[in-house]
Amino acid sequence: VQLQASGGGLVQSGGSLRLSCVASGRTFSSYNMGWFRQAPGKEREFAAAISRSAGSTDYKPSVKGRFTISRDNAKNTVYLQMNSLKPEDTAVYSCAANSAFRATMRWLQFAYNYDYWGQGTQVTVSS
Repeated sequence: VQLQASGGGLVQSGGSLRLSCVASGRTFSSYNMGWFRQAPGKEREFAAAISRSAGSTDYKPSVKGRFTISRDNAKNTVYLQMNSLKPEDTAVYSCAANSAFRATMRWLQFAYNYDYWGQGTQVTVSS
């Protein structure tokens, strides 16, 4: 599967952005999806994940309550709605797909458990 992320940009602190990640292929609904981010000089970190049926979601504690991950399987798209953005949210955000049939949400926090990655989209939050 190929993943294409978009929606990044420059926003002031307290603002909002919605990231989208469109997947190619007809089996999007069989993948668990995640969003990861990498700030300059830092390691890539987990931001959010959603199960294939959208029945379960998980978030990095620092974004919980501000970010919402969702998916539309009919459109082969996963979203990340980001509200109340802070300068520390500045990073390149990437989407990823995991094909495991039985994956716990805890398991989906780790980048090495994902099979496919999209290119990143830059999010910059100014203070």
